[in-house]
Amino acid sequence: MKKAIYLDYAATTPIDPRVWRALQPYFIRQFGNTMSLHSFGQAAKQVLEDCRQKMADFIGATAEEIIFTSSATESNNLALKGIAWANRHQGRHIIISSIEHPCVLESAHWLARQGFKITKLPVDQWGLVKINELKKALKKETILVSIIHASNEIGTIQPIAEIGRIIRDFNRRHPQSRVYFHTDAAQSFGKIPLNVDQMNLDLLTASSHKIYGPKGAALLYVRKGTNLEPILHGGGQEFGLRSSTINLPAIVGFTLAAQIYQKEREKENKRLIKLRDKLIKGILNTVPEAHLNGHPTKRLANNVNFWFKGVEGESLVMQLDLKGVAVSTGSACSSAKLEPSHILLAIGLKPEQAHGSLRISLGRWTTDKEINYLLKILPPIVERLREISGVSAIISRKK
Repeated sequence: MKKAIYLDYAATTPIDPRVWRALQPYFIRQFGNTMSLHSFGQAAKQVLEDCRQKMADFIGATAEEIIFTSSATESNNLALKGIAWANRHQGRHIIISSIEHPCVLESAHWLARQGFKITKLPVDQWGLVKINELKKALKKETILVSIIHASNEIGTIQPIAEIGRIIRDFNRRHPQSRVYFHTDAAQSFGKIPLNVDQMNLDLLTASSHKIYGPKGAALLYVRKGTNLEPILHGGGQEFGLRSSTINLPAIVGFTLAAQIYQKEREKENKRLIKLRDKLIKGILNTVPEAHLNGHPTKRLANNVNFWFKGVEGESLVMQLDLKGVAVSTGSACSSAKLEPSHILLAIGLKPEQAHGSLRISLGRWTTDKEINYLLKILPPIVERLREISGVSAIISRKK
């Protein structure tokens, strides 16, 4: 019987059964539109505001600073395009990192076509933003810096608080300028403690389906006083910043998923780090010419990313899938593309090396037995693929 081992939690997570049970009544009995004046609508409105307050408490914000959206992609689009459009008369310069998620990268590309200047900060071999390059890039025309908190592909965690201090100090020295700071925390939200004041953030993106909540819910934290132009216009929901009928069941699920994560995070992270490090050590010890991508310690508890010499990542993913193990080559949003990952290229890999990448992401239901199984089947699969490509003999001679 084919095994079914899911090791692609960075792409999406299953709904926690506790979350699923909690959100079901909001499809059937408590289904009111939050904008309606009758009792159904007002009951839904109260639930929404309760969720808003709980999410605000989760990141050290106030309730009116939480904007619920449909996805991290929408939140990131609103952050970049909303800041750009609202502040274009002050300046047209935006700074991002070279390892952003495609939704930030493509939003920046679109803004470049509208006349904005985009600076992409380089990263080091571990995927950490080069702080000195940020300092040099900041100027009076800069209106936004957007740096991903933890890489969706290689798991590297950026020093967001330090970056925030640099931006805050720049604003203090240049009172006529106003540089906003945004982070895409879709991968880190829940997994790492977040406080928007301690991290000096003006905007923060988080997503439900990365933390065992339902798809269709996300948020954008917007600090009070931030000049932001909406990109969706209509009924004026979410303080006029995001018109659309509220998806209350998804928001209820998102909120409970965040609460569960907050309660269980410390214990869960310890368990995942143990499994993650076992997997990293096992692969390095059993697969010749296997190379870890991302920072060896400053990485998400559940992320493992390797490149294997002489192996195509897509072939490796398919072979593992035949053995009942689901993994990926990188971001699920761009996995169908044939181009090498821009993130792996940014950390210095050559295109042929980037094509040999594999992302393994662990989660709430990953077991030690599953890690052992992967460590058992991975080396012979890599060896077989290398034999097909003719690289196996070369590596054997090196040993």
